[in-house]
Amino acid sequence: MPNYQWPSADKRKVIGKRMNRVDGPAKASGRAKYTYDTVRENMLYAHSVRCPHAHAKVTSIDTSAAEKLPGVAAVHVVNGSGKEIFWAGTDVVAVAAVDEPTARDAVRLIKVEYEQLPHLVLDFKEPDLAEAEKSEWYKVAEKATQGDPAAGFQQSEVVHEGHYGSPVITHCCLETHGSIAEWPDSDHMFLHISTQNVPGIGEQVANAIGMPAANVHVHQDHVGGGFGSKLGLDPWGVIVGQLSKKTGKPVKMMLDRKPELETAGCRPSAYARVKVGAKKDGTLLAWESYSWGSGGVGGGGSPPLPYVWKVPNQQKQHVNIVNNIGPARAWRAPNHPQACVLTMCPLDDLAAKLNMDTFDFVKKNIDLLDPRSKIYSEELDVADKLMGWKARWHPRGDKTRGPVKRGLGLALHTWGGRGHSSNCDLSIHPDGSVEVKMGTQDIGTGTRTSILQVAADTLGVAIDNIKLLIGDSDYPRDSASGGSSTIGGVSSATFRAAVDAREQLFAKVAPALNAQPADLEVADGKVRVASSPGRSLSWRDACSKLGAQTITTRGTNPDPDKGDLINSGVGGVQMADVSVDTETGIVKINKMVGVQDCGLVISPKQAESQVLGAMIMGVSYALYEEKVMDQTTGTMLNSNMDTYRLAGLGDVGELVVHLMSGPGYDERGVIGIGEPPTVSPGAAISNAVANAIGVRVPYLPLTPDRVLEALETAQTEGGRA
Repeated sequence: MPNYQWPSADKRKVIGKRMNRVDGPAKASGRAKYTYDTVRENMLYAHSVRCPHAHAKVTSIDTSAAEKLPGVAAVHVVNGSGKEIFWAGTDVVAVAAVDEPTARDAVRLIKVEYEQLPHLVLDFKEPDLAEAEKSEWYKVAEKATQGDPAAGFQQSEVVHEGHYGSPVITHCCLETHGSIAEWPDSDHMFLHISTQNVPGIGEQVANAIGMPAANVHVHQDHVGGGFGSKLGLDPWGVIVGQLSKKTGKPVKMMLDRKPELETAGCRPSAYARVKVGAKKDGTLLAWESYSWGSGGVGGGGSPPLPYVWKVPNQQKQHVNIVNNIGPARAWRAPNHPQACVLTMCPLDDLAAKLNMDTFDFVKKNIDLLDPRSKIYSEELDVADKLMGWKARWHPRGDKTRGPVKRGLGLALHTWGGRGHSSNCDLSIHPDGSVEVKMGTQDIGTGTRTSILQVAADTLGVAIDNIKLLIGDSDYPRDSASGGSSTIGGVSSATFRAAVDAREQLFAKVAPALNAQPADLEVADGKVRVASSPGRSLSWRDACSKLGAQTITTRGTNPDPDKGDLINSGVGGVQMADVSVDTETGIVKINKMVGVQDCGLVISPKQAESQVLGAMIMGVSYALYEEKVMDQTTGTMLNSNMDTYRLAGLGDVGELVVHLMSGPGYDERGVIGIGEPPTVSPGAAISNAVANAIGVRVPYLPLTPDRVLEALETAQTEGGRA
């Protein structure tokens, strides 16, 4: 039976090597085509009337003037009279026209009347638990108790209480949401769409329109960001199909930045009142939290508190605030960044109250981080060396002269990352060329590169000799790219397909080398006898032994008959070094260190890039991002990229990444890395700011006004906490 386990380090020639992305030149030169770039013959352009109210009922629609406008091909009512609207920016009427200006003009001619209804866009106010249990605006999501919290706090010699929180932030993909639909015939749809779910989005469109899923063909070459927001079907994905059906022409609809920020998905907020207790030696004994958060009409989910820590005595309750702000969506490790802030910040405050270095506090309680205690301990030591934590840490409040204060902070995180279901067809042709087909997508993470590295390593051929076809629903079924599940799924399926194809090739070649198939190996571009390397054929000559027959194999993940190549559950540690100007309140990132476990690393350069990207996103949400809502009108006030601030190159400081790999880690197989490193930055940066200025800024983002307010409050109260 072939060996379906990942080769040992001394046998790997391409897997684990630093390589540039294979699609890098196409993207850097502009040759790579995204949905936004795609233009079809005789294509129409769509725009829509969007409801200006946070909560309303449509009472009447008049589209007559728009229908008479020259260049308008079709008008489609999305939410007709009597329909209830739950957030501002919801599509009401869509128009398809010969060009974008005409479509916009037509939208302005449509008259829609609304009955405004009561709305709630409140994010920050703490709900009363008794009120929450009976109010239509609140949903009690969780109540849980473990151990004996009362006894735990009674035994605690030091207790800390505080408020903490992270606001609603919006998805801000560089390529906005949108799609192009056309009907090659009356029964079949062809869909170009900016999605993280090439294999599944066609089925969702088909179900919405009422047609067989097999009749929707989806294609995508590249996507300009998703981060969880492009996993499912959106109204505009259905609208273009309906408008294309009406007009008989391709129809394209891409969101402008304003509706993108208003309606294309947000990460829910999470705020909490937290109480923690410990012995004087730092032994953590008790946890109590009352948390709440908002994330649209579906609520905000429930952050897993206390995050990663198995506190022996704990009590927690969480309330979801139902409000009219646009829908919550997955956002790179859903609920984990918020949970990390609500956990690591109060524990950092507790350590300060104990007069302990937070590093020492974590080490003291390392057993409470089971089952990843050993990983966290090793990662802390690596991060210490990279940051110089023990040499540079100081108790709260930088005592140096001058207004600029410097501090260090740390945080821990985890994630699952098990590979999703995947299928790969791999073909070896008689001319020596290799073709790989998968229905997956590359959402910008280097998926193409990793697939090719696995295939090249297993077959012993150059990457340039392999043709990779992905991004099409006609290819073997894969899964959505969510939950950091792609790399484990596609690498495992590719590996198994390549092993089977290689073994079939060996069976064909063995007689020519006077050997048994089990005696052969591929190395240095040759098929050779392992015990006698001089008996060999070049890869091309070996493939010629196939005659006119092509070998095609299918690899799948999972495949219980061929062993498990993947795993789940990683740990990560991040440290932040910041400077804070106490006169202006401006926080500057000097350096961040990310130490991350992800099992066997297929493509180190791409894996490191994932961590770097996550840390940059973390700086954004820690210092700048917040969805600001007008309480009176229920509309978003900062729905453009001038006022919805993201981190730029000058904001992120020095970023250092270390991947925990080698013995003890590689044996676990492949685990996804995309999401976990985005969890810790908010808490690590917040803790660094507290270490610098001696007072906690309780809520993200750590804007200058909040920093100055925290300093002023501490001064007024006559002390710092």
